Amino acid sequence: MTTLQSLDPWLVRPQPQPQARLRLLCFPYAGGGAAIYRTWPKSLPPTVEVWAIQLPGRETRFREPRLTRLEPLISRLAELLTPHLTLPFACFGHSMGALISFELTRRLREQGGPQPRHLLVSARRAPQLPRSRPLTYNLPDAEFVAELRRLSGTPEEVLRHQELLELMMPLLRADLEINETYQYQPGAPLDCPISVFGGLEDTTTHPAELPPWQEQTRSTFNLRMFPGGHFFLNKAPLDITRAVAQELTPHLE
Repeated sequence: MTTLQSLDPWLVRPQPQPQARLRLLCFPYAGGGAAIYRTWPKSLPPTVEVWAIQLPGRETRFREPRLTRLEPLISRLAELLTPHLTLPFACFGHSMGALISFELTRRLREQGGPQPRHLLVSARRAPQLPRSRPLTYNLPDAEFVAELRRLSGTPEEVLRHQELLELMMPLLRADLEINETYQYQPGAPLDCPISVFGGLEDTTTHPAELPPWQEQTRSTFNLRMFPGGHFFLNKAPLDITRAVAQELTPHLE
């Protein structure tokens, strides 16, 4: 991957696009890194440049301290990104990444900074809905692994390999703590359109928890459902990027 030196190590460009008219900031799910989006430029228009956010504690930043709360993460991202948002941009996030992209957009607005042309959120209930499930980030190891297996987002070879599992569990716990300790603060709806992606068989984010995202925008709203569970993003990536391209088309004309 090619890194943007000015934002290194927070930002990765899988494929720089000199003719880009819009940048797509992509935020990872819990335990994931920038590599999730490494193939996206191949199936998006060349006028869209992917900027994949690399959070501390994973991939090239594995040895850095992991964050466990959303507030300091949003503050740092807003500080780093604002001077570099010189082109129109949109945001995409899956699960925890959806929450990060939403709160980052609200923080940029609060600071009078640039706003995304479009917010695309995937596999995350609307932020104003109260949490209805028990916490998982602090479960004993055996129960925590069972929860990871239920989510189907961690490869089975990792779950069965004790050394790999011991390396990954602190990161997964930290990311889930960010997600599960989030407290929504009421605020005005966003001005940008919101598109929501969901999995038809997702048992973590129920399809009924997705339409209330419409309350978070004054602009247009669209909901797309895909076959698969919580990590449908990884099952049919071409279908996802095709849908992303369709949602972004009005901003490229």
